[in-house]
Amino acid sequence: MGERRICSVANLTRRDGQDFFTLVSKIPLRMHVVPYPLEEANQALSDLRSGRLRGTAVLQISEAQ
Repeated sequence: MGERRICSVANLTRRDGQDFFTLVSKIPLRMHVVPYPLEEANQALSDLRSGRLRGTAVLQISEAQ
C-alpha cells in the first residue's frame, strides 16, 4: 500500500473565518454529544446507520493506566 496524503482544498481566508465566528456567536446553537468508548465504535456506527443516534457520536480513548 502506498503513502496517503491529506490536502486541504478550501479557499477560505482569515476574514472568512472571522466573519463565520461573528455570525455563529449570534445564533443560539444547541449541541448534543453521545460519547462511546473506543471499544464500542461498531455500536456507534450501528446506531448512526439505523437512525438511533441523535447528535454527534464521539469515540473516547481511555488514558493509559
